[in-house]
Amino acid sequence: MLKSIEYHHAHLLPGLFRERAETNRNYLMELKNQGLLQNFYLEAGIVMPGLQVLEDPAAAALHWGWEAPTCQLRGHFTGHWMSAAAMLVMTENDRELKARLETIIDELDRCRKLNGGKWLGSIPEKFFDKLERNESVWSPQYTMHKTVMGLYHSALYAGIDKALMLLSHLADWYLDWTERMEQVNPQAVYSGEEGGMLEIWAGLYQLTGDTRYMTLAERYSHPSIYRKLEDGLDPLSNGHGNASIPWAHGAAKMYEVTGNEKWLNRVKLFWDCAVNAREAYCTGGQGSGEFWVPPHLNGAFIGERNQEFCTVYNMVRLADYLFRFTGETVYADYIERNLYNGFLAQQHRYTGMPAYFLPMKAGSQKKWGSKTHDFWCCHGTMVQAQTLYPTLCYYQQGDDRLVIGQYIPSACEWEKDGHAVQISQNVDMKYYNAEAFFDEHADSQMSRWLVKLEISADAPTAFTLSLRVPGWTVGLPTVTINGEVADVQVENGYIHLNRIWQKDAIRIYLPAALTLSALPDQPEVSAVLEGPVVLAGLCDADCGLHMDDHQPDTALTPAMEHTYGTFPWQQSTWRTKGQPRNFTFKPLYDITDEVYTLYFTRKHPSDDA
Repeated sequence: MLKSIEYHHAHLLPGLFRERAETNRNYLMELKNQGLLQNFYLEAGIVMPGLQVLEDPAAAALHWGWEAPTCQLRGHFTGHWMSAAAMLVMTENDRELKARLETIIDELDRCRKLNGGKWLGSIPEKFFDKLERNESVWSPQYTMHKTVMGLYHSALYAGIDKALMLLSHLADWYLDWTERMEQVNPQAVYSGEEGGMLEIWAGLYQLTGDTRYMTLAERYSHPSIYRKLEDGLDPLSNGHGNASIPWAHGAAKMYEVTGNEKWLNRVKLFWDCAVNAREAYCTGGQGSGEFWVPPHLNGAFIGERNQEFCTVYNMVRLADYLFRFTGETVYADYIERNLYNGFLAQQHRYTGMPAYFLPMKAGSQKKWGSKTHDFWCCHGTMVQAQTLYPTLCYYQQGDDRLVIGQYIPSACEWEKDGHAVQISQNVDMKYYNAEAFFDEHADSQMSRWLVKLEISADAPTAFTLSLRVPGWTVGLPTVTINGEVADVQVENGYIHLNRIWQKDAIRIYLPAALTLSALPDQPEVSAVLEGPVVLAGLCDADCGLHMDDHQPDTALTPAMEHTYGTFPWQQSTWRTKGQPRNFTFKPLYDITDEVYTLYFTRKHPSDDA
C-alpha cells in the first residue's frame, strides 16, 4: 500500500499547474466573508449590515444562483470554499486564507449558538422533516455534507481545533436524527443525496477516535448500491453520477479506517462497473448530463452536456484511493488523463470559473460560470480540484521507496533514516536571465515530456525511486542519472532506481505519439490525443480527417511558435496537412471561448478521389 507524502511537505513549482492553482486562489480571495456566510446568517436570524430591506439587489454584496436565499441548496459552496482554503493552508502555508477561515468558523459558531447549540446549517432543520415524510426537497443532506466537509478539512489540514468543536455539536444532532429515523422512516437516512456522509463520518473517527463518528458511519453504511454491485448488477447506467461516486469514497475510507476487505471489494466493484465495464470519452469522462452513459453508447450521447465536472473531480479522488491501496499505475494514468482534460479543460484559464459540462458535439463552445451569480455544484468541486495537484505527485511505500505518481512541476521534502531528502521535478529547460531554453545538446528537444528530477539529501541516503511509466508512452523511456545513460527496465508500470542518493539529477524522456480514441458505437469517428492530452480542432464541424491507415501523424504536423508564457514555445499544437480544409489543433485545456470539435470521421486520402 502506498502512502501520500504528508501534504505540508509537497508544493507546486512554477508552471502550467501552478498558474491554474494561483488563478483559483485569487478567486477564493475575491469572495467576501459576508457572501460566504449569508445563508448561515439568515438561518440564524442575523441581519447583515444594510440588508434588513433589500432595496437594490444588484448592489447588494450577496451570492446568487444556487447560493441565493431562494434556493434549497443555499450554502453548499461555503463548505467547498473552506475545504479549498484549508488545503492551501496545508500545502502553501497560506496565512491570509487561514485568517479568513478562522473568522468564518468563528461566525459559524455564532450561528450555532443562535440556532440552539447543535444545528449549524445554511438550510432549515425542517428540510429533514421533509425527508422523514418523503416529501420533495432538493438534497438537504448534500448541502449539509458540504458544511461538515468544510469543517472537517479545516481541522484536518488547517489545524483549526474550533472546527472539531462545531462538528461535535453537529454529530450530536445527527445522532439524534438518525436514531429517530431508525424508528420512524429508516429510508430517510438514505435520501437527500446523502452519499458523502459515510466518508466524512469515517474520516472524523479516524481523526479523533471518537466512537460517535463511527456510530454515524455505520448508520450511513448500508445503501442499496453495495448490494446491487455485489449481486453483479449495473446500478450506474443512466443513474446520477455524482450521487453514486461518494458511496465508493465512503467504502474506500471505511477500508482505510477498518482494514476490512469487504470495503475494498466494494470499491473495486464500483470501479469495474464505472470504468472497466463502459468506455470513457477521449477526455476520460463518462457522463451525459449528470448521468452515467450506458456501455457502448458514447456516440449516441454526445452533445452539449457531457462530462459534468463534479464527476471528474470525484472519480479522480476515487482513483487516488485505489492507487494508494494497490500501487497499480492504471489508476495514476486515469488521474493524469482527467487532470489535463477535466481539471484544466473545465477551468477558465483567466478567471478560474468552471464549465459545468464539457460539450463534445461538433462545433462546441464551453459555457463558463460567473463569479457570484451561478454557484453550480461544479463551482465548489472546481475550487477544491485546483488545490489537489501537489497531493497527487509523491507517495511512499514502506520506509525505503518513493514513488512519482504525476509529472507536474513540484517539490517535496521527505525524511529517510533520519536524513532530510528533497526532490523536485520540472520540464527540462535551462534558464538564462529569466528566459527559458532547452539544452541544445539534449535529446528530444522542446518536449514537454522531458522531465528533470533533482534529489538533494543532507547525507548519502539509500532508497528506491520509482518513476511511473504512463500507459501512453511509446517504447522504452530514456533515463540518465548525472548525465550517464541508465540501463532501465519497466516493471509493472514503473522504472525502479535503487541507489545511494545525495546530490543527483535524473532526466527521464517519456516518448509520446499522436493516437486516436474512437467511439465504441461509431468506430469510424475518433478524437486525437498527444500522450494524455486531448487535442481540439479549431473548426465548427466534423469535416473529416484524411489519413493513411488511421495514422494521425500523416494528417497533422507540429506547429511551433515561441511565446512568453509558462513555456517558451507552443505546447501540443498541430496543424492539419493535405486536407480539403486545413485548420489547427490545440490542447483542449487551452480552449477558452473558441469554437472547437473533438471527434472527426476518419477518411482515407483516396476517399475524395
